Amino acid sequence: MTLPARMFGWLPRPLDPVRSIKAKLSVALGLAGGVGLLIFWWSLDWMRVELSWFAIAVALGLVTLQVAAHGATVPLREMTVAAKAMARGDYTRRVRATSRDEVGELATAFNQMAADLAAADRQRRELIANVSHELRTPITALRGLLENIVDGVSSAEPDTMRAALAQTERLGRLVTELLDLSRLDAGVVPLAHDPIDLHDFLTDVVREARVNADGTGHDVRFEVATPRIRLTGDRERLHQVFANLLDNAARHSPPGGTVTVRAERHDQYVRIAVTDEGDGIPPAERDRVFERFTRGDRAEGGGTGLGLAIAHWVVQLHRGTIAVVDPPPLLLDDGASRPAAVRVRSGCHIHVTLPLQPA
Repeated sequence: MTLPARMFGWLPRPLDPVRSIKAKLSVALGLAGGVGLLIFWWSLDWMRVELSWFAIAVALGLVTLQVAAHGATVPLREMTVAAKAMARGDYTRRVRATSRDEVGELATAFNQMAADLAAADRQRRELIANVSHELRTPITALRGLLENIVDGVSSAEPDTMRAALAQTERLGRLVTELLDLSRLDAGVVPLAHDPIDLHDFLTDVVREARVNADGTGHDVRFEVATPRIRLTGDRERLHQVFANLLDNAARHSPPGGTVTVRAERHDQYVRIAVTDEGDGIPPAERDRVFERFTRGDRAEGGGTGLGLAIAHWVVQLHRGTIAVVDPPPLLLDDGASRPAAVRVRSGCHIHVTLPLQPA
């Protein structure tokens, strides 16, 4: 049983000026052993003890304490070196945590902190790179359009203004995603509980995605297959989730491809599957695509890497799950008596599972 440290706060600490914990341990144990030895020596007044042997015993005890204390202080020295390296921006240092005492627990916590700092530093670098890229592209396009209009190279025709509006909307989406990210970090997550007809809801989202795909030149088709299911949730937030999923699916589908949205009820949950016919996401990248500013191997399609992270956040707020799953096998039956061939479907398959009623 561990007693609270404040119970012994009144005790003096005479060894605080000692700058080495190894020296503290040696002095403390040496004093304790010396006092015990003196008491034992005085109690045996019938036996004569040579002072030289006493000095030899003390010296051997101190050497033993130094060797024993060395192993206890090595992790602390390693943590000091690693902390100084992290102050310089090097988060690769780790401490060997083999001890099972408090120092070992401290070393394990230190390694976890170093890993978290390394991940935060990586996300910060990705934030700067991705946001800079996403801001530069529409700003450059807007600047070129406006310079052409000002210089008289082109006039403010509807097509030119629509192109400028599209770049402005792209900037607006980026700002909205960054604001949502700041709300996530601040813990400001107001969640409405609206009754939602899933069929009408997904139909509206798909209709909007079809308009956006036509406006950006993506030649894809959308299919919706969902029964009449009613659930309770935040309509605006869920709209944001499926708008992001459909936008990703449209951007990564080949010309003439099909984006499919299907919903099925499972007890008190509903599972919505969004699939496309693109190259899909490799299994090694499927968990990371829901991290912030991570776009994986499909980064050539554009995007900030925030859409799926925000979708993951919203689904979690609804006590649901979102995941990239393996595509189901496709049976090819040629009508012969031999067994049908099995071919793996292509594309990205994302499953969103939501409870029908809020927790």
